[in-house]
Amino acid sequence: MAQGTVPSAAGAGGGGCPSASAAAAHPPPQPAFATGFYYAVELYFDPALENQVLKAWNALARRQLGSRLIDAAARPHLPLLHLPAAALPPPGTGAGGDPLLRLAPSLRALASRLDPLPLALSSLAALPASASSSPHDNVLFLAPTPSAALLGLHAQLCELLRKDASVEVPDAFRPDHWLPRCAVAVDVPRGRMAEAFCVLRELKLLPVSGYGMDIALVEVGPTVREVVSYPLGGSGSAGAD
Repeated sequence: MAQGTVPSAAGAGGGGCPSASAAAAHPPPQPAFATGFYYAVELYFDPALENQVLKAWNALARRQLGSRLIDAAARPHLPLLHLPAAALPPPGTGAGGDPLLRLAPSLRALASRLDPLPLALSSLAALPASASSSPHDNVLFLAPTPSAALLGLHAQLCELLRKDASVEVPDAFRPDHWLPRCAVAVDVPRGRMAEAFCVLRELKLLPVSGYGMDIALVEVGPTVREVVSYPLGGSGSAGAD
């Protein structure tokens, strides 16, 4: 993928991954969360696929290569949309700024007419930290094969939220810009990306297949709070405590 980066052969090959003791000798600084928060629409996996992704999270955390996802109590997922809180319509316009009232009907309608979605996580890639973020905010992710069903689900979501909820989809999540990805670390220290790639290759997870099972609305800050979720092909819902 054009936006992914791959370490050089010199960085990932040769004598294999550095030893655990070598990695521990240079512990990364603790990342700081942004003071604000945003809402996300996420596609959750079936339990077997979720467990495979958790193996990657845990392997990287043990090597001090990224633990923010675990610390935030997140679930393995594909992000379908991120919305800053300020992007929601203000009170007094329709359902107001309440994210559940504004977004939930569209999510429920979409989930009810779709079956569980076949997924194949087939490659490993990375996004470097942006110039405005911490140098330790490098993202390592598993990229799914961009099937017509996956791209269609995302396009339908964007269209529903635009028409029914008056939500302006951010540029990065527009159907013609969206990069589907399942993050396995979002805080890899600069200079240790090649090591992180190596750790994941040793797990031999890929390719791994499963299903997208639920569409969830979550609030993302220092921790992740599920607001509501809807099973694909079902009419039930589950909200956060």
